[in-house]
Amino acid sequence: MKTSSAVHRLRLVSGPEGLSFILLMVCSVLKRTTSFNGVPVMGMIHGILFVLYVVFLILAWQQQKWDLKRGAVLFVLSVLPTGGFFAERMLAKEERGEYPPAPAADREPAAA
Repeated sequence: MKTSSAVHRLRLVSGPEGLSFILLMVCSVLKRTTSFNGVPVMGMIHGILFVLYVVFLILAWQQQKWDLKRGAVLFVLSVLPTGGFFAERMLAKEERGEYPPAPAADREPAAA
């Protein structure tokens, strides 16, 4: 199955989204332990990237006709601190055609 531009966009935003999550956690710790408060800025950046990730995930899910499991895994990865990096790898494999095809239930039955 040929991948769509939505998968490519999702892959491109998954890495920065994961990095912004980690930086937001670092800023949260620094806010509590020092006088540095980068949470408002980093929070806004992470929020925008997260919303983009979810929008691109929905578009890619619809265009690629992914099963519920694949879509759910990609969403769960977006809420884990380093999940964006794993999602990027998974989507890169999808783009190269190395990811397993859709389940048999979504394909036409083979002729007997």
